[in-house]
Amino acid sequence: MPLSHLLLAAEPPQLAPGIVHSNFSVQGDARHSFLSWQERMSPVYDIQPASKHADETFDAAMSRYSIDDLSFFHFRTGPNLAVRSLGRVSTENIRDVSFSVFLEGRPGEFVSGKQGRDASPIASMPTILALDMDQPCAVRSFHGRILLFFVPRALVEKAFPDAASLHGRRVEATTPLTRTLIAHLIALNRQIVGLSKDDARQSFLTAVELLAAAFSRQAGLSGNARAAVRAAVYGQVRRYVEAHLHDPELSTERVLASLHVSRASAYRLFEHEGGLATYIASRRLRMAADELVRFPHLEVRDIAAGLGFNSASSFNRAFRRAFDIAPRDLHGYAPLLRREREGFARHTNWPTTSQSAQATHVAHAAHVHA
Repeated sequence: MPLSHLLLAAEPPQLAPGIVHSNFSVQGDARHSFLSWQERMSPVYDIQPASKHADETFDAAMSRYSIDDLSFFHFRTGPNLAVRSLGRVSTENIRDVSFSVFLEGRPGEFVSGKQGRDASPIASMPTILALDMDQPCAVRSFHGRILLFFVPRALVEKAFPDAASLHGRRVEATTPLTRTLIAHLIALNRQIVGLSKDDARQSFLTAVELLAAAFSRQAGLSGNARAAVRAAVYGQVRRYVEAHLHDPELSTERVLASLHVSRASAYRLFEHEGGLATYIASRRLRMAADELVRFPHLEVRDIAAGLGFNSASSFNRAFRRAFDIAPRDLHGYAPLLRREREGFARHTNWPTTSQSAQATHVAHAAHVHA
């Protein structure tokens, strides 16, 4: 072999066929770089400045890997607020569950929905935040490095009773299980270049199992026979509530009596939701939001009454508190939101239940404030 060949640098390893990869980065003057980042993230999130006095420069980068319906991203990001408004989630078809792994820097803050119910994350501790992409949210990120995993809802629910209940939950790497999970996720990101498609997919599926195990243990839904009973009751209660959202008689007492569940048990199961009564009210408000968009020809008061809200004023107040928009305003935007969804299909390489997610920027009307 000629000496010149020996002196050539080895070619970098290539990704195996079937693993899709892309990179994107911005750097420099925030007036340009932040706008570019907003546009790149717009299929899934509305990106906003972290504060009114944003930095003059903005640097961020992401590397994406997809294996069929599974995708994860490696982010290096600057401060920003990522928002999925009520308008967006009510008109899109993104059903995945996302898991954000904050590896470096201050962990992101879930600043809507159940904010304030958990203790503040430990700044130096890797933290995982779960989000149901079918629910409104806002997440404040800081300078740092993040791994972001998108997992189909059905895959999550094979191991966790109800993916929707993961929304806003977080776990920190304080146990052997969570430290093993973090190590596995980091290894997947570092080693995927050297894996076959089948091996990479299996590694991703193992990550999903570990994620589900960590969040199940945190919720007290795994580990022994008692936990298995709790998980079964938890799922039973949620299914009952979902099936009776339009029943005017639905209440905590009705659920407890129908399913023979003690009040103490129900509170423990739904403590993260603020209790069973709060959970029922939250699900009714979320259903009302969907119907306000789906049925623009119906009166707001009729939609509210059909979901057990007998007082228009109390419904309006509760809806505003939950979503920061008046129900009548969302109802008024419904025809425009639907027309934009039907007339503007944004084809992206972001992972969604259908790979051509519909993006709607009119959803700023349903803006979620920090």
